[in-house]
Amino acid sequence: MNTFDILQVVFYAAALLALSKPLGVFLAGALKDDSPWQRRVFSPVERAIYRLAGIAPGTEMNWKRYTGAVLAFNAFGFLAVFLLQLFQHKLPLNPNGLGPVEGWLAFNTAVSFMTNTNWQSYAGETTLSYLTQMLGLGVQNFLSVATSTGVMAALARGLAGHKISGLGNFWGDVTRVTVRVLLPLSLLVAFALVGEGVVQTFRPNAKVTTLEGTEQVIPLGPAASQIAIKQLGTNGGGFYNANSAHPLENPTPLSNFIEMFALLLLPGGCVFAYGAMVGDKGHARALFAVMFAVWSAGLAGALYSEYHSAAVTGGAALMEGKEVRFGVTNSVLWAVSTTAASNGSVNAMHSSLSPVAGGIAMFNMMLGEIIFGGVGCGLYGMVLFALLTVFLCGLMVGRTPEYLGKKVEKREMQMTLTGILASSAVLLIGTALSCAMPAALASLSSKGPHGFSEILYAWTSACGNNGSAFAGLNANVPFYNIGLGLAMLVGRFAVLVPVLAIAGSMGAKQPSPPSAGTLPTDTPTFGLLLAAIIIIVGGLTYFPALTLGPIVEQLLMFKGAAF
Repeated sequence: MNTFDILQVVFYAAALLALSKPLGVFLAGALKDDSPWQRRVFSPVERAIYRLAGIAPGTEMNWKRYTGAVLAFNAFGFLAVFLLQLFQHKLPLNPNGLGPVEGWLAFNTAVSFMTNTNWQSYAGETTLSYLTQMLGLGVQNFLSVATSTGVMAALARGLAGHKISGLGNFWGDVTRVTVRVLLPLSLLVAFALVGEGVVQTFRPNAKVTTLEGTEQVIPLGPAASQIAIKQLGTNGGGFYNANSAHPLENPTPLSNFIEMFALLLLPGGCVFAYGAMVGDKGHARALFAVMFAVWSAGLAGALYSEYHSAAVTGGAALMEGKEVRFGVTNSVLWAVSTTAASNGSVNAMHSSLSPVAGGIAMFNMMLGEIIFGGVGCGLYGMVLFALLTVFLCGLMVGRTPEYLGKKVEKREMQMTLTGILASSAVLLIGTALSCAMPAALASLSSKGPHGFSEILYAWTSACGNNGSAFAGLNANVPFYNIGLGLAMLVGRFAVLVPVLAIAGSMGAKQPSPPSAGTLPTDTPTFGLLLAAIIIIVGGLTYFPALTLGPIVEQLLMFKGAAF
């Protein structure tokens, strides 16, 4: 690792620290709708959307109505993407003449993009038409992240409110987030990517003759517009099968930095937006510090492992599965960031990472995608751990725990534990079933601990709504299309619904004045306790599984064995 690599990592981290807060302030202004200049610029467009859709954005929704709107909206999105895939051969913008998508694969893909997972059991350039990519997947890339950001806003309103029943209006939240934040940022990123050579065209695939005299098909399509929101919205689904390792999706070092930085920008901003909405900026700084510290530790461990691999490579850096134009540092920085942010896009093959680096990528997802996490959902997932932290600390001092001035009682803890443990249970049960069923084992390309890691990674990615993969696993079979599809639904809604229930419960409470037993949530002590709870819960839950996969593989690599 040379000086340039170190400077690049430092610049990336510094840019994240510098821009997260101002973006968070901007996002909070959109969610609270209290920014005069935002209203002047964006309100005409929003009013037109409200009139067209028959929306009354000022109508308050309690947590049950808000949840109902979220579920109905997502069900419609699933159905739209599902039908587009089944009938794409009869619809326009299919210049390459692609046929309908197989039923279970269409189900898996529709669930994947509706839940902001973007798990892909298909190759985009040979499976989906331009219309399906744009109207189906591209639209869901916007709406899935707008949904989770709206839920984050509803939680913030519930925590900040005093004996309220309304948590805002879901339709208004989705519209403002999309119009004021996602569309402008996506336009900026898309134009920057086009300037770097990312493809944006409706022309069919090009057929060329290579220097060897053979014919080659070069896939084209409207890629740049989709790549912008796939990165900004922590979606991650690539226009091409190789994702951002593809030279037409990520051609230059500058495009690589833009895409890599975009995937953490909004998750970082959400932390400060939350702090502004609940009126506790110190607490937001504490949450951000924990996220940044865990991300930094994971990055340091992964980089060390890749540059000091083992005797099997003679101590050289591991270059298998990596693009030469990006190198080891860019590949590892992307891998750690994309798994911390529930993005799931890749610029290198995660299956070829060293066992330690691959294990760190898995552990990032196993924590619940809360180390920055997805836009909106990463923040409210972290709040669940904050509630667990204050609850455990309250038990230790014998006082009723409080969070942001409100008592944390039985109902809140029931919902908190549901949100934390539901996806963990599905992850471990799904992995166990996959190891026991011949139909699942037949999809493996590797044996031994790496084969187990391929299975574990797939279920971890689905339950964490991440979408990345150890691509040696053939997931386009009915077992995985159905099983991982159901896991994605649990990973999304078994957290989202309890969070809204907590918002409704906390909103109905009257704040209590701080007392001697109140745990301040804006101090380094709270940050250390929160980080410890996160690591301990993750370690106790997943350490046995990780032992059978990446840990054993790393120990065998020390003896010169590779899988």
